Amino acid sequence: MTFKHYIILIFTAVTLTACGAYSFTGAKVNANTKTFQVNFFQNNASLVEPGIDLDFTNALTDLLINQTNLENVNSNGDLVYEGEIVEYRISPTTATADDTAAQNRLTISINVRFYNKQDEESEFEKRFSFFYDYDGTSQLVGSLKTTAIEAIFDQITQDIFNASLAQW
Repeated sequence: MTFKHYIILIFTAVTLTACGAYSFTGAKVNANTKTFQVNFFQNNASLVEPGIDLDFTNALTDLLINQTNLENVNSNGDLVYEGEIVEYRISPTTATADDTAAQNRLTISINVRFYNKQDEESEFEKRFSFFYDYDGTSQLVGSLKTTAIEAIFDQITQDIFNASLAQW
């Protein structure tokens, strides 16, 4: 290696360590934070869709496992996520000339409480919501319902991750 290569290597090492550990997901996790816990998100929506409470709890857990190197624990986690599903609503968004729905929207909202033992200032209670639009002539059943719920959960879990760990 030439002297120029050593300078570039040293500069890169100093830059990366000065900025803390870099994460491709944008997570900013305290070095003392080792574990996370996701408590069961009960479905308290007026319109109850069976099974989405467990599906959401698992989706959030899976995202945290995949995007951090924290250990998932059942109790006494350094980071704790808890809350409830507060809205599951299907509503028309556009109408046709004969007053039928041309498009419907499934909206799911989840209230989240986030606790951080290492950084209490980052704690919050916040409502996260997202929607999925589908053709008004379709029934929200089977693969359409699965696709809609997965798309909504993908967005909401990423929003929760960003708010709690990326602090966006």
